[in-house]
Amino acid sequence: MTGHFVLSWVGAALLLGGALPGRAAQAEPPAQAGVEAQCQAVYPAGWRPVEGRHLAAVPPLPKPAKGQAVVDPVHRTCVLRVTDHAAETSLGPRGFLRNDYSRRQAFNADDSRLLAIASDGHWHLYDARTLQRLGQVPRLAGDAEPQWHPTDPNRLYFVPNNGVGMKLLELDLRSGQERVVGDFAERLRKRWPQANTAWTKSEGSPSADGRYWCFMVDDAQWRGVGLITWDRDTDSILGMRDLNGVRPDHVSMSPSGKYCVVSGTGSQGTVAWTRDLSSSRRLHHASEHSDIALDARGRDVYVAIDYQASGGPVFMVDLDSGERRDLFDTYLSGTAMALHISGRSFARPGWVLVSTYADHAARGNAGQQWPHRKLFAMSLEARPRIVNLAHHRSEFAKYWTEPHASVNRDFTRVVFNSNWGIRSETDIDMYMVALPPTLLGPAR
Repeated sequence: MTGHFVLSWVGAALLLGGALPGRAAQAEPPAQAGVEAQCQAVYPAGWRPVEGRHLAAVPPLPKPAKGQAVVDPVHRTCVLRVTDHAAETSLGPRGFLRNDYSRRQAFNADDSRLLAIASDGHWHLYDARTLQRLGQVPRLAGDAEPQWHPTDPNRLYFVPNNGVGMKLLELDLRSGQERVVGDFAERLRKRWPQANTAWTKSEGSPSADGRYWCFMVDDAQWRGVGLITWDRDTDSILGMRDLNGVRPDHVSMSPSGKYCVVSGTGSQGTVAWTRDLSSSRRLHHASEHSDIALDARGRDVYVAIDYQASGGPVFMVDLDSGERRDLFDTYLSGTAMALHISGRSFARPGWVLVSTYADHAARGNAGQQWPHRKLFAMSLEARPRIVNLAHHRSEFAKYWTEPHASVNRDFTRVVFNSNWGIRSETDIDMYMVALPPTLLGPAR
């Protein structure tokens, strides 16, 4: 029932600092100085970032200890290790503890907390200012799709694993109370009797203000049956549309809440539907790594890579007008690469975070090009400004080693994943780049 609260005893253990029932307490490493204290000296007066299409080899740098700050030797930024999966979970060295995805905001509303996911599917809460692990988050498991409340730093939304049960829930991390924000099951089954799940397929987000959501609906065999858009404030389904057996790769609401973006393969490609799902505009012919951001005017833009076009450009499309603009090429001197986009910096519209990996280059640095193996901020304009942030040092060895970098709302914190040069598929931790507030100009 909507509005019904359930006190989680597991949550109470987390919030009071006790060991979780049925799990051995994990030893925490010694406390170190917080992020601000460690990074203050890295950014003296007059510090400037490395800008432009800058090419530099990745120099050696020892893997930092948990909580330790190091200076990126090329970009002169402050990089800190957030997690230590071997010490902070029961998984030992064969596990991982990492940021989940680039399209999801890892930081809460005031940047005091952040989330990490472990290889056993449990979610962990961290103090984003001291990097101390606070405990395992109750009730979240697997693809729970946690989304921080946009204004309350103590609340987050989530769905049951894989959206089974067709509900959106909210967890208060202060009290451990959980409530159902939206129960869609009865309404969805009136149209689709076989409906079993409602989720974004783990890669979508609500509007920037948390009001509007888009979900894809699957049956028990994971066949797509429909799409819905929903208004959190009125608990109203605003639009419903049959999928007719064509299952998307994922769905997401645009930051403004005006569009549900359905990313798919096949003949449909990626499409932006109006909030009521009555009309649509095609954005791209395929489903690629992408995000939906706000440009400098506050308009929704889809930012992605086009592997089929000449030059393999990164491009953006204005969702209102359909106008496309290419930003930079990725097929450089016979090389190619993969990348992720994070457009979560809603307080600094007009910018996205790019993290690149799996570049096809010769051994050593013979084929390395300027975008490869790093994180950079990119302005959303005809001739984008490139602000280089750090080398992520993750050697690509299948999916979990992808950096999946995500940016906070004012572009002062970036998290990314790395195996720190050892080519392990699982020995992966989360790292943070702490940036000065003046990096990209004033926040809005």
